[in-house]
Amino acid sequence: IFIDEVQQVAGFERAVDALYVQPNCDVYITGSNSQLLSGELATLLSGRYVEIPMLPLSLAEYAEAFPALSPERLYRQYLQGSSFPYATALTEPRALQQYLSGIYDTVILKDIVGRRKLPDLQLLRRVTRFLFDNIGNLCASRKIADTLTSMGNKTTIPTVESYLGSLQDAFLFYKAERYDVKGKEYLRSSGKYYAVDIGLRRMVLGNKPADMGHILENVIYLELLRRYDAVYVGKAGRAEIDFVALRDGEPHYYQVAYTVMGDDGAILRRELAPLQDVQDYYPRYLLTMDLVPPVSHAGIRQEYALDWLLQDRQP
Repeated sequence: IFIDEVQQVAGFERAVDALYVQPNCDVYITGSNSQLLSGELATLLSGRYVEIPMLPLSLAEYAEAFPALSPERLYRQYLQGSSFPYATALTEPRALQQYLSGIYDTVILKDIVGRRKLPDLQLLRRVTRFLFDNIGNLCASRKIADTLTSMGNKTTIPTVESYLGSLQDAFLFYKAERYDVKGKEYLRSSGKYYAVDIGLRRMVLGNKPADMGHILENVIYLELLRRYDAVYVGKAGRAEIDFVALRDGEPHYYQVAYTVMGDDGAILRRELAPLQDVQDYYPRYLLTMDLVPPVSHAGIRQEYALDWLLQDRQP
């Protein structure tokens, strides 16, 4: 039995539980909100279900729809289009825009405003725009509240936190919390927010220029979510490691840069420095868009980001 968007039905938890105990009956339920498996349903089905997180198409999955494209052209099209599966069938820009607009309005109006009953739709849209415009930047609730207030949208930190939580619950954004590599502890201070789909970012912000390094970082982050158990932003003293990805409790370290070429090697040295400060012996990677063969910098493996993204493997 397949039940889609079951959370829209009041009292669905007991119906699902009743179906579960029927003989020869497998139950699959889907939902577009992280609260689906919280509350009463989690209690009723405790230990009797498997959660399978779903993300839009990875670059490797997207490539299956366009096998003739080179990796570079494929990546450009991936960013200019959308990673949602149906978007691969849309060839007209206007049709793609309408499709993404429909997804966005459904998430904002139905999944967030309708379910959470948030009072200020305009504020929610402005928080969303702020996050899309600050992909890859450390963002604290206070900073967001102060920025919006300075722009004439007076708000408070608790209100911003409520809206941020709603955007994450609806899977429009994912938050990478900070992790102190040296102290081996999780930090509750500001984290980074990444969009579920770059196409949605372009649809909301229009033709506003994007930091291509941060866009690459967003794509890498989502791929790490597919390959690892958890992904954090690393803090190593005063330095920052873009991502600390954990699998079975073991960390893998990732630094992401659009390019490390030029400036007499200063850019490369800057990007390597945080990884060189790591005192353990777990894998360390530098992913860039520089079209060079894999190379090791004293144990730090530099790879072409598109090769890494298109490899269907666990590192």
